Amino acid sequence: MRLKDRDDIIANMSETSYIGVQFKPIGKTYNFMLPENMEVERNALVVVNTVRGKQIGRVAAVNLPQPENPSEVQSIERVANEEDLQRKAEITAKEEEVVRAVAKYLLDPGHEGIKVVDAEYSLDYSRLTIYLNYESSTNFNPRNFIRDVSHMFQGCRIEVRQVGPRDAAKVISGIGACGIEKRCCSRFLTEFSSISIKMAKAQDISLTPMEITGICGRLRCCLAYEFEMYDEARKNLPKKKKMVSTPLGEGKVLQIMPLKDSVLVDLPEKGPKEFTRTELETGILEEKIVSKEIEEFAFSEHDEDVEVVRLESPKPREERPSGRRGSRSDRSRQGSQSRSRNTRDGQGSDREQKSSSSRRQDQPRNSNQQPGSNRQDQAGQPQEQRKSSSSRRRKSRPRRDQSTNNPPKQE
Repeated sequence: MRLKDRDDIIANMSETSYIGVQFKPIGKTYNFMLPENMEVERNALVVVNTVRGKQIGRVAAVNLPQPENPSEVQSIERVANEEDLQRKAEITAKEEEVVRAVAKYLLDPGHEGIKVVDAEYSLDYSRLTIYLNYESSTNFNPRNFIRDVSHMFQGCRIEVRQVGPRDAAKVISGIGACGIEKRCCSRFLTEFSSISIKMAKAQDISLTPMEITGICGRLRCCLAYEFEMYDEARKNLPKKKKMVSTPLGEGKVLQIMPLKDSVLVDLPEKGPKEFTRTELETGILEEKIVSKEIEEFAFSEHDEDVEVVRLESPKPREERPSGRRGSRSDRSRQGSQSRSRNTRDGQGSDREQKSSSSRRQDQPRNSNQQPGSNRQDQAGQPQEQRKSSSSRRRKSRPRRDQSTNNPPKQE
């Protein structure tokens, strides 16, 4: 190859412009090349060729630098027209039908732990990609699945893609574990970075699973937001459980506080003390800044531009007098005393009534006949007379529930 031809190729490659295209609202950005004499603006819709057939994507970035492998980058086909946009709307409606049909199929026994996340048609309906979420340990065979559902989606080639729990949570969206209205992965995260437990330890975050685990069941993506800052601050501070020399003597490091650029040191016979990095390096205690008290600013009542409002403290509540009615305990005490008084009066009236009735019964017995003869006469009386006498005696008995004010009438 001539040197001149080589320079021409390099010049043409440098003049080629690259753009970034997204196929989902918050998805990964793929690099594509613009043909010559074509210009596109950001957020424009273009038709491109992908491994899953023709797709319509949105231009997310323009004038990108040259990628590492420019030979693998494909060029866009054209800018989407009205016919393409109308077909895209029809495809979106069909994709929703595919998701509902597959979800209904997965309700059958034997498909536990398998969830349909999304479906994607190509622009010419030649390919259908179904995204499923399932664990690798699940006894699931994608070939058997394609054979079972192929009769529902005829005239296209069906593919199955396994997505992880983070991708599934991104598509489903919802409230985040921290309480935000929408999860970070559904708002602005286009790619997932690797998260480790080391990030939580570096930030002194509790290692409780509920504190560091997201709704997807994996470590939260937000653990990586401030990790670099914490890691950079920890490099200049001594490690935990290390013996260090302080202005007050040697001690063991108990806790590291990167944001304050200080450590907590346990000193013998003095307890834990906080020292900054400068104090550890110089060996001199710094003067602590005393917070100043805020002085009250007095407004002049005669100033026309200022309205002075005085807030008086509420008056303490006065104890209300008991009034005509006493407390509940006093009322219950009075009721019990009256009940006991009534029972004593009732018992006394019963005794008097019994004694008076016994005297009335003894008077004819003592005056006319002897006790033995009285029994014989009663035995010789007819049955009607005996009933009348027994009823007479029954009437003469006093009632116990009568009060002393209304004594029983004497016959």
